[in-house]
Amino acid sequence: MMFDISGIDTTGLIIAPGLVDIHVHFREPGFEYKEDIQSGSVAAAAGGFTTVCCMPNTSPVADNEDTIKSIIEKAKAVGINVYPIGAVTIGQKGEKLTDFGKLKKAGAVALSDDGMPITDDEIMRKALIAAEKAGMLIISHCEEEEPMVERDVKLAAETGARIHIAHVSTAAAVESIRKAKAAGVKVTAETCPHYFSLTDEVVKQKGANAKMSPPLRTQNDVDAIIEGLCDGTIDAIATDHAPHSPEEKALPFTDAPNGIIGLETSLALTLTYLYHTGKLTIEEIINLMSVNPAKILGIKNGSLEVGNAADLVIFDPNEEWTVDSTKFKSKSRNTPFDGMKLKGKVKYTISNGKVVYKEA
Repeated sequence: MMFDISGIDTTGLIIAPGLVDIHVHFREPGFEYKEDIQSGSVAAAAGGFTTVCCMPNTSPVADNEDTIKSIIEKAKAVGINVYPIGAVTIGQKGEKLTDFGKLKKAGAVALSDDGMPITDDEIMRKALIAAEKAGMLIISHCEEEEPMVERDVKLAAETGARIHIAHVSTAAAVESIRKAKAAGVKVTAETCPHYFSLTDEVVKQKGANAKMSPPLRTQNDVDAIIEGLCDGTIDAIATDHAPHSPEEKALPFTDAPNGIIGLETSLALTLTYLYHTGKLTIEEIINLMSVNPAKILGIKNGSLEVGNAADLVIFDPNEEWTVDSTKFKSKSRNTPFDGMKLKGKVKYTISNGKVVYKEA
């Protein structure tokens, strides 16, 4: 579907492919009090995203055809593209593989046990082999990040399968991925804005709203993440949008759940910390947030090529604004960026030729 932008004053604005987020949690089915497909999609549109991919740690777990189909059916009513990611193992228990072929046929675009990393090396090996045969990508959530990244790139090398490493946060993990790529391993990786904009010092001020998995790291790690983005070691920027209720985040720090929301701040954080600091160009940022995530998943989104859907984001890269979580479209407010001044504002989001967000 085409979209005519002639009626929009785009002076000083950037017109780019709609953003693609390879890693979100919309909590439906099972945890709709935190977020649901509708509210998450509205939040995504407000952040410039026209395509998002939902992780399977729902209730029931998205480890079967019916749950995958149900997510797709509910997503038909929202304004953006919502793709489900299927679980690697039944119930995300790390024991028995799901039927990858059936999940793919039902509409899953990738596989992950996000939130419950696969600790058994042999299960992970079998999963990589089966995923390669099914033409599917496994997205690995590395809880003990550095040893698990080392293991996963080694298994990918041995099996010849693809592997995607989620939310990279440490200097050592970046270096492992860099070496694996140089050796020809079929590995891709993502990081999140909080890993190149915050250090663990923020936890002292923000408490549980800065608690996530993997946790915030040191300045040395932040610098390494930025270097990895600049040299191509890290292929994509994702949000790991993880909504939780205020009551959950108000629990004692050790009891509060991991995760922060990120869809409505992601582009502005990236522009503030990478573009306005001279680290990356606008084109390079769009590659990281639109083009590359779509290529990693093999979906026809994230570009302005003729024949693709009219998915666009129009934004002012220079407009300053202050984050106010009370105005977020998401059901949840768990962000460490509340009150922070950022530079870069979404003006319009167009999905499949329709305006799904317009700045008020």
